[in-house]
Order: sequence, then structure tokens, then C-alpha cells
Amino acid sequence: MLRTHTCGELNKKHDGKKVKLCGWVEQIRTFGKIGFLTIKDKYGSTQAFLNPNLAKEFGQLRKESVILLEGKVQIRPQKDINKDMVTGEIELSAEKIEILNESAPVPLDLTNIQSTEETRLKYRYLDLRRKKMQKNLAMRHKTAKAVRDFLDKENFLEIETPMIAKSTPEGARDYLIPSRVQKGKFYALPQSPQLFKQLLMVSGFDKYFQLVKCFRDEDLRADRQPEFTQIDMEMSFIEEEDIYSLLEKMMKHVFKQVLDVNIETPFPRITYKEAMNKYHTDRPHLKKDGHTYSFLWVVDFPLFEYSKEEKRLTSTHHPFTMPKEEDIKLLEKEPEKASSNAYDLVLNGEEIAGGSIRIHKADIQKKIFKALKLSDEEVMEKFGFLLNAFKYGAPPHGGIAFGLDRLVAIICGEDSIREVIAFPKNKDAKDIMLDAPSDVSKKQLSELGLKTN
Repeated sequence: MLRTHTCGELNKKHDGKKVKLCGWVEQIRTFGKIGFLTIKDKYGSTQAFLNPNLAKEFGQLRKESVILLEGKVQIRPQKDINKDMVTGEIELSAEKIEILNESAPVPLDLTNIQSTEETRLKYRYLDLRRKKMQKNLAMRHKTAKAVRDFLDKENFLEIETPMIAKSTPEGARDYLIPSRVQKGKFYALPQSPQLFKQLLMVSGFDKYFQLVKCFRDEDLRADRQPEFTQIDMEMSFIEEEDIYSLLEKMMKHVFKQVLDVNIETPFPRITYKEAMNKYHTDRPHLKKDGHTYSFLWVVDFPLFEYSKEEKRLTSTHHPFTMPKEEDIKLLEKEPEKASSNAYDLVLNGEEIAGGSIRIHKADIQKKIFKALKLSDEEVMEKFGFLLNAFKYGAPPHGGIAFGLDRLVAIICGEDSIREVIAFPKNKDAKDIMLDAPSDVSKKQLSELGLKTN
């Protein structure tokens, strides 16, 4: 390799050792013919002393240029030790500088966050060099790993599901993909793997999970993106209490592994009705002060809500949510009064997960579709495959989906999930780095049988 060590590795144990470091120029300070340079990489920063023999080389250096430094490690005098740097006990007495790639003047300040979000997103590959962004994405990695490790030990199997599927009504608008082979027909990007994970339970996999991309064409805000990541899971032969117990155990594991924080369990629970009557929100922040992280289960959601726009009932969560057993009798004449076996997990006033016990019997599922005023033709067109699957021994099952982006944002202390996503879209669902969405050629449109206004 070009380097012998990383920029966050050296300490007084390396005193007198010849080393090579590779990285980016973080700072340059010159005093006549001598200078000091800080070189950085993913692992940290190291200060280098530049003697007069290198005046020509360091006179040509620009911040953010990629360089190779070769020299000898020396211990700093006690008064010069930098306690804010992991490598602050030493500095590199540079004997050779090689510019591997010179940088143009950078269009944003990488030492703080003074640049506008538009500039940060346009030059995201530069913005990601900032220490805070490197830390945030490292925390995301640690969170995802902790989840995978926990679920693996609980005998869950990670199974991938399709990214192009069928358009089904699940609460938000679909992103559609026109088919070139079958002109006039469309795939849809999945809003969630909901139908696939239920089919996996019919298939007998018992415990499924997936860290999966989901897509929803909806108005954006700080905690929404058109593409986002879910920790998706499903289990057979379980009840609500099994979900609560497992997820509390998982959160306890994640926060201990990622932050070394002990989460207190069990989490408190309130009903949806109580939350709305008392706090006027279905995701109240019930602080406990000494507690930085306040978890709360909100349970017993209404099965349906009335849509003024569509002038009919719509599913509060999704149409595969099991009604409370005692409310099944209400589905035909008073469906608006029915409650569901649905639950949300709230953390510090943010909904981070939602799920339910699912319908596993075709007759109950048909009653739900009827209450939603879906015709038999619509039902068979959109969900016929699911109803057919239920004919062949679907087990009782249920699950939950976490918003990984929201969870990591809270862990990192960020207000926006854009701060924990490597390449997010802006508030207008635009990628201003790639300039997407963008126009396509007439030839591409012709191949798809499409025209634009």
C-alpha cells in the first residue's frame, strides 16, 4: 500500500519510526520557510512539521489536495501536546511530500456547517468529508450492524424482496416505472415490502427481516425522503405482546452497542384515543428529564379513518391490519367504530416504527376491502395473488417496520434525516448533485410508448 499507517493511528509508541501517510490537506500554516500541515483521512488527523527543504513543495499545496507524506515520527514537547487530537502527542517531521491529486478551491467550508444546504447537497461528496458527516454515517453503520446481529441471534432470516413490483394502494402515491416490453403497463417501486413479507410467512419462513429501500411520492419534510430505509420484519404464530417484548429487547441492544446507553424497559403504553384526547397527537413526547431517550408504545389505533378527499373510509395503517377480534362484527355495518391490532413505537416525540398483527384469513380480508369500497374487480386486480395465497394455509402473523433514517437521526442528535443519509434529495425531491429528475431523449420515450406535454 502507499501508506504505512492511517492519519488517526500514530502515537508516542511510534517515536523515531519512519512512516508514510496518505490523505487530504486539512490545514496549512507557514512561517517563512517552515510550515505546519494537518493531513486527514477517515481515521483522524496528524500534524506534520515541514522543514525549509520542503518550502517549494508546501508552497504549492492547497487545502483538500490529496498528498503522500513521508517522514519520521517525533514526540511533541509537553507544552505543544494537542489534547483535542487522538494523535496530539506526536507530529510527523516530513522529509518528502508527493502531491497525488491537486484540489481546485473548494466551494464550501469543510470545517463547519456555514454553507447553505443547497451548496452542501450540490457538492455532497465534499460535504461528506466533514468530521460530523463521517461520524453520522459511521453511527448509521453501527446501528444497522447492531440490528442485524440482534435479529440473527433471534433466528430471523434476511430475505430480499423485489424493487420493481405492482402498484397497490398503500397510503401514498407510487413511483411508477413504464415497461418497454409491455407498452402501456407499469411497474411500481414498493412503498414497503408489506405484501411480500406476508407471502413469506405463507411460505413458512417464520421470522423474516430486511434493511430495505422504500419509495413514496409524498410531500417532503425534515423526517421524510422519497426513498428511505426500513428495518422491516415479520413473524408467524405471534401476538402483540411478543412484538413488544422483542422490539424492546432490540432497542436495548442497539442503544447499548451504539451509544453505550442503558435503555429502561418495558416501555410505557397508551392507547391512540388517550394520546389524542390528552396530548392531541398520536406521537407524544412523554419525557422522563434523567432520561435522554423516551420510548412509548401507542396502541389500539382505529382500523379506518375518513378521507374527505376520497369521500370514503381509508385504512389508518394499511388494509392488511387485523381488527380487534371483538370488532370484527362491526365491519359490515359500523366499520368506522372498529379498532385494530396496530401499534406505533415513539421515541422523543417521533414515530420510529409502526406495525400490526396481520389478517391471515381471506374472509376477514374481503370484509376489509368491502368497507374500503373496493370492487371485486379492483380487489382481484390488485390483491388477487394475496387472497389466493391465503387459501393455502396462511399462519397467524404480524410484524413491524422501523424508519432506520429517523432512528439514526435521533441517535446522532440531528433534526433532519438528510444529515444521516449519504446522498439525500432536497425538500423538492430533487438530487441537485446529479440534477435529477432530468429530461430524457425522445428515443427513450418512444421506446416506452410515452409522450410528454
